[in-house]
Amino acid sequence: MPTLFLWLLFVVIFWVPAHAADVDAAIVFAVDISASVDRATAKLQRDGHAMAIAEPAVIAAISRGPNGCIAVTYLEWASRGQGRSVLPWKRVCGMEDALAVAGAIRRFASDGDDCSGYCATSISDAIDSGSDLLDRYEGAALARIIDISANGTNNDGAPLWSSRARALARGYTINAIVLPQIHYGVPYPLTDYFNDFVIGGDGAFVIEPDTANDYVSALRRKLMSEISSAVDPGRATRSVGNASPSPAHPSALADQNALLTGWGQ
Repeated sequence: MPTLFLWLLFVVIFWVPAHAADVDAAIVFAVDISASVDRATAKLQRDGHAMAIAEPAVIAAISRGPNGCIAVTYLEWASRGQGRSVLPWKRVCGMEDALAVAGAIRRFASDGDDCSGYCATSISDAIDSGSDLLDRYEGAALARIIDISANGTNNDGAPLWSSRARALARGYTINAIVLPQIHYGVPYPLTDYFNDFVIGGDGAFVIEPDTANDYVSALRRKLMSEISSAVDPGRATRSVGNASPSPAHPSALADQNALLTGWGQ
């Protein structure tokens, strides 16, 4: 009962304000909790996002935007239909908001033991779920972004090219960060895979930290770039170190589907 009460209180506190006003960017943190994500990797993602959102440099970047606020939500995903919304939409307009978001992520996000049964990697479902969350954000946002954090390739759910195409048709941007751990079932560098088949939209990019210790700083740079790109869409690909920009003219998506089938874990 205490756990249920805390969750209901959390929803009441966090749900309402995010739908009330305009923001510079609405960002979905879409975090991989598939079978390849162990406790250490789950902690890396959980703590990494919590620390990055409350970085003073990120708060400063938010304050410089036209609205001085962003909105964030935290989505965990694995196989198709296994998505879980950990954090409802929450506006972040300063350090107090950011610390509240960080606390909620640390409290409610996966500890790496949530996978039971078949937990594959459906990046396509992550994109579809992220798109649905962006659809439901009721305020105006200068940019609407899906942030994929993963260490594998799409091997479950809808064809990746179709989910990506639907998101881009809605005007959403898909960015990605590669987990600096073992990469499963990837026949060539995962950064290249994400660049070729996952990311897209205005200023889209993928970034791969060199080590686990670099994950938080990479997320910080990523967030700052995304916030800046809301005003200047070209700025993201100019300002993020160790990043690969989205190709201007992606190859035929239908032809890529065969390459995507069965990759990853």
